[in-house]
Amino acid sequence: MRLSFRISGKVQGVGYRWFVKETAGKHKVAGWVRNCLDGAVEGEAQGAIPAIDGFLKELKTGHPWAAVESAETQEMLDQDGAEKDFYIKPTV
Repeated sequence: MRLSFRISGKVQGVGYRWFVKETAGKHKVAGWVRNCLDGAVEGEAQGAIPAIDGFLKELKTGHPWAAVESAETQEMLDQDGAEKDFYIKPTV
């Protein structure tokens, strides 16, 4: 399963992107994350459905200094040549 995600709230300036990267590694999810100019964080994630579910659940509640106000996701087509790891992209 592959999906895009957008997390809004207090998610910049608190190490949230690094938290997302570590959480992806824990759940064996590949993809990327980056800050947006409007203060949100966005990315894409690909992995098994149970892994993606656990990853998203932790993004919403797991960071001690973040305050997630909303989390939007949209399912995408799996990509054969997709990322094999999870990385942080530059800000958009």
